[in-house]
Amino acid sequence: MHNVSKSIKIFVGMVILLAILASVNVFLPQGDFAPTEEIPVSKPMLVLINFITVIVLYGGLGLLGIKLSQKLDIADIWDDTVTNRQRFLYPFIIGLISGALLVASDLIFARIHDLGQLPHPPFPTSLLASLVAGIGEEIIFRLFFISFWVWLFSKVFFKGKYEKIIFGIIIIISAIAFALAHMPSAMILFGFESMGDIPGILITEMLVLNGIVSVLAAFYFRKYGFLAAVGIHFWTDIVWHVLWGLV
Repeated sequence: MHNVSKSIKIFVGMVILLAILASVNVFLPQGDFAPTEEIPVSKPMLVLINFITVIVLYGGLGLLGIKLSQKLDIADIWDDTVTNRQRFLYPFIIGLISGALLVASDLIFARIHDLGQLPHPPFPTSLLASLVAGIGEEIIFRLFFISFWVWLFSKVFFKGKYEKIIFGIIIIISAIAFALAHMPSAMILFGFESMGDIPGILITEMLVLNGIVSVLAAFYFRKYGFLAAVGIHFWTDIVWHVLWGLV
């Protein structure tokens, strides 16, 4: 059973929180993630740009994603049939396991290539970044991306057929898109001038690490709603960026 009004209120609150956190992030140390060239705007102006961008872009795409997800076999943000254990506890446990898998994978890949382990934002930026990514990236790559493409192919092109098959395909595409979205950061961190300079083994590592988070978040998004996906992403990043980053 959908609780549309409560779902919208929760989403609006999360977007406002995301906008505030993205603005605060401007004043925190970025470490290796700092831009190599000076940004030609003042920090107060950058705060305003970040705030407006989040409200308009993330808010708009997220609301569209909510509307489309309600036409599909996807749990609402606050679905009365989903328990708080499914919505919060399971994602917490899965997120911790997922974070541990990312740490193990990074250690393995660091032995294969000569680039070393992937860097992390400094604390406390890593803590804020975990929440920003947990909300923002899940809005784009799960709530909007999956809902839009599954709706387009299943409901528009195939008139309600093959939804489960299409959902599985879109999960894979979402995972690839999610990984590719992190490639510019890899270029900055390792000093590559173009995508073609990135070694294949590093691309593979990015696909594996981001694919783990993406597939788990997508599965829980469909079964238990957007909050479950955010929980998995957030707790994964807490282990990966915050705890492992401190180590």
